[in-house]
Amino acid sequence: MGQDATVTGMLIALLAEGHVLLEGVPGVAKTLMVRTLSAALDLDTKRVQFTPDLMPGDVTGSLVYDASTSEFSFREGPVFTNILLADEINRTPPKTQASLLEAMEERQVSVDGVSRPLPGPFLVAATQNPVEYEGTYPLPEAQLDRFLLKLTLELPERDDEIEIIRRHGAGFNPRDLAAAGVTAVAGAADLAAARRAVATVTVSPEVIGYIVDIVRATRTAPSFQLGVSPRGATALLNTARAWAWLSGRDFVAPDDVKVLTLPCLRHRVALRPEAQMDGVGADDVLQSILATVPVPR
Repeated sequence: MGQDATVTGMLIALLAEGHVLLEGVPGVAKTLMVRTLSAALDLDTKRVQFTPDLMPGDVTGSLVYDASTSEFSFREGPVFTNILLADEINRTPPKTQASLLEAMEERQVSVDGVSRPLPGPFLVAATQNPVEYEGTYPLPEAQLDRFLLKLTLELPERDDEIEIIRRHGAGFNPRDLAAAGVTAVAGAADLAAARRAVATVTVSPEVIGYIVDIVRATRTAPSFQLGVSPRGATALLNTARAWAWLSGRDFVAPDDVKVLTLPCLRHRVALRPEAQMDGVGADDVLQSILATVPVPR
């Protein structure tokens, strides 16, 4: 209820072959959002609860000694799946967070010098609490840059919250999605076909120039000490194409770029300390950039 933008963002991440980071205070249904998406897809799904004592091998897998053969064999970790729910990813130390870097970028895991490919499609859907909360480890820039989108789940509006409570009062059980009527409606073949269709969406030179101008403006914005890399520009392009296709068009419009700028770039920039002290947020600066960069006609 009240999280339509988040649902759309997760669909865009699936179509653009990217990963998604969901941020929000406890209790706004971040985990339920991912579990529901997984239940609606006929894909293999695994969940990892990130904790301070979680080790990298607990995620990627490790070599296990077999006494019967006197040899080591590789035991796959939960990362070998189609959709990996990385729950509360910022509650584990950076060493374990970094174990996902290769998997997210290269779609493979290297253990003991051997690279093992992950199944396709592969999507990491990670949830995190705001970094101001106790017991959290902020994700490093290299890790954040691997996420295609960062979606923020806000507290619901009053009418939405009334509906949430009404549904729970009527017997809704968030741990039993089948009883709520959530069933698999698409599989790997459907997703592959949709991705091929997204790849046919055209992007004019003017829109490409608009994307580049937005990204370059983040590198010179006085409030940012770190701007967006070319990877961020390609991410903005890919997500805009996916949104255009979901909107029923075969071309990308400037408005598609505007809609995706905040979720696609907000986690790829770093604010200067003085901007943070003044209460300026990354979204505020990105909004000002959108207001100043000329829009192609």
